Amino acid sequence: MPLQNRVLPTQEIVADAGRGLLMGNRGTLHSPDRRLGTTRWRSKAWICCVLDWKGVRRDPMPPGRWTALFFFDEAVALAAGHRPCHYCRRRDFLLYAGAWAAGRGLDERPRAAAMDAQLHLERVEPRTRRQRTTVQDLGELPDGAMIRYDGRPALVLGHQVLPWSWDGYGEARRPPGLREVEVLTPPANLVVLKAGFAPLLHPTAVGN
Repeated sequence: MPLQNRVLPTQEIVADAGRGLLMGNRGTLHSPDRRLGTTRWRSKAWICCVLDWKGVRRDPMPPGRWTALFFFDEAVALAAGHRPCHYCRRRDFLLYAGAWAAGRGLDERPRAAAMDAQLHLERVEPRTRRQRTTVQDLGELPDGAMIRYDGRPALVLGHQVLPWSWDGYGEARRPPGLREVEVLTPPANLVVLKAGFAPLLHPTAVGN
């Protein structure tokens, strides 16, 4: 039985056998029996990390330690409200923070805590603690954004829509007449994408 540690673009954490390109965490979410309770974060620092760090192998749910979460790719991680880890993905973090600054006309890169605070405001509804989404024009969304299309998550790439599942991205579609869409990716991460940050995408997206 797979552990409950796979993150969907909708922020939900599920038990699934699907494999991805990145891992990350939101703090310690599991109990000693390796099950998740109702809490879905212990910190505002929602990060995404490399799968392999200096060859170290670790328990994904060690007692009293952070819960390892897994993402299909970085578009999914950004949609769920995560950002690159400043430790194991230092270069990507600096590119992300640089795009954050460029997209807002800032003179210097912001600190991680400032970005985390803004992301948290945009990714979670305070009353329900559910994912906060926006409605935007599909034609104005950057590559790497994720939307809800036909009832399921989908990637925006090359002005087309690629339905997502753990099996990979589906065939690219250009929905006729579709303009306003529900956007899963928080506005802060949309700004970063528009400013040129290139997320790590699964090979099934590149092949479309």
